[in-house]
Amino acid sequence: MADRVVLAYSGGLDTSVGIGWLRDATGKDVVALAVDVGQDGEDLDAVRQRALDCGAVESIVVDAKDEFADDYLVPALKANALYQKRYPLVSALSRPLIAKHLALTARQLGADSVAHGCTGKGNDQVRFEAAVAAIAPDLTSVAPVRDLALTRDEAIAYAQQHDLPIEQSERSPYSIDQNVWGRAVETGFLEDPWNAPTEDLYAYTQDPTVPREPDEVTITFEQGVPVAIDGQRFSVLRVVQELNALAGKHGVGRIDVVEDRLVGIKSREVYEAPAAIALIAAHEELESLTLERDVRRYKRNVESEWADLVYDGLWFGGLKRSLDAFVDHTQLHVSGDVRLRLHGGRAVVTGRRSSQSLYDFDLATYDSGDTFDQSQAKGFIDIWSLPSRISARRDQAN
Repeated sequence: MADRVVLAYSGGLDTSVGIGWLRDATGKDVVALAVDVGQDGEDLDAVRQRALDCGAVESIVVDAKDEFADDYLVPALKANALYQKRYPLVSALSRPLIAKHLALTARQLGADSVAHGCTGKGNDQVRFEAAVAAIAPDLTSVAPVRDLALTRDEAIAYAQQHDLPIEQSERSPYSIDQNVWGRAVETGFLEDPWNAPTEDLYAYTQDPTVPREPDEVTITFEQGVPVAIDGQRFSVLRVVQELNALAGKHGVGRIDVVEDRLVGIKSREVYEAPAAIALIAAHEELESLTLERDVRRYKRNVESEWADLVYDGLWFGGLKRSLDAFVDHTQLHVSGDVRLRLHGGRAVVTGRRSSQSLYDFDLATYDSGDTFDQSQAKGFIDIWSLPSRISARRDQAN
């Protein structure tokens, strides 16, 4: 039905008022599509009904939690993905999955266009539209908030004037996005980077300054994939959910950062990602045990490029797919256990072991039983430093 447009619906302010805006601007019926990527605390049946109450002709909810964990979070974890060394790609990872279901639903319904609630200042507009273009290049993307230059104040006023069923908390000045990998809070008083976050902003983590006993947890990986906690096997989704609770109790994963958006402006963001930060810390430590030195060194550069590509909305791009192949190959021997101590906002590795370990105790020890032949070190250093010695002689002669 080309007279329909499929809207990526979150249940929040912008997409709720976007239903009416889209209908008025395009003359098309609006189908709302909500994708469940583990948004804790949201009643998706209520979200479905809210879309209908706001004027959608049909409201669809897709349970994609396991797909998100297996196909999006696992590659990110294997790549130790942190944008600008800080941000664990909370929103950036969910957008290509949502865009995929958006495009698939549009094709199933015969619609010729899709829509999202992004502004013209953010990254998500690029992520949605670039992903849709890569999956279904024939579809047209519409962004009512951006294309009509509607402000958040105007959206709140529109919701009030039309008596839309938007909860008061959603009329707050904050913009919140969340999924099972983390939670992002922006706008409001946070737009001044000098203002400290207040405790009421957080939902996934407890105050790390409150005294409490530390917890220790052992995470088991198989070829880079987390498969068990304290010996009990879980799905990837369940591992993330369990660690959100365990690490979140200790305030692990709170991030306050000024980041460089794709559109060229800086943005102050507050994130909380307890499972993501804990898992990345554990995974990196297991790699230190199982990867060769040159592989680890090269992979660090790949990780940075991988995170940049995903942040910039190129999940389905050729370079990112090629980097995936490299990263997957590095994970063949990344299997074993990592013990974490969770306390005071930190996830600290206290132990690591692997049957694939490259750590040789007999070579590493300084005690009796040392098998390292130290007599070979002098010759190695002479050859290693030979280029430096030759160039130094030249420089001193000039």
